[in-house]
Amino acid sequence: MSSSEVFRYIINGVICTLIHFGVLTLNIKILQFESTGLANLIAAVFGITASFIGSKYFVFPGRNDSVYKQIIKFGFLYAAIALCHGLILFVWSDHFALDYRIGFVLATGFQVSLSFIGNKYMVFKK
Repeated sequence: MSSSEVFRYIINGVICTLIHFGVLTLNIKILQFESTGLANLIAAVFGITASFIGSKYFVFPGRNDSVYKQIIKFGFLYAAIALCHGLILFVWSDHFALDYRIGFVLATGFQVSLSFIGNKYMVFKK
């Protein structure tokens, strides 16, 4: 694990998190979703798409596996992570009625720890 790889992962992660949070905020504040969990699940699709593009071409460039195989592996990994992220936010905000922004930060911390390992060793492995 090179330090430049970790640095690129952090940059990509910040951008994707901003996209995810921006769409989540749009869904809650502008589109007025009643369920924070559902609003987050939809926002996750946008963040995940940006994450794949950034991971493939910026964080882990030059991996030889086919794009199709990478998309399938990435899809399974991020579907599991998105469901966990959504569940955490659902319990935090919908069940306990706590601030969704704090729940988002907690769920994202969990997501970050799983995604780097999964991407490096499963999706974009050498």
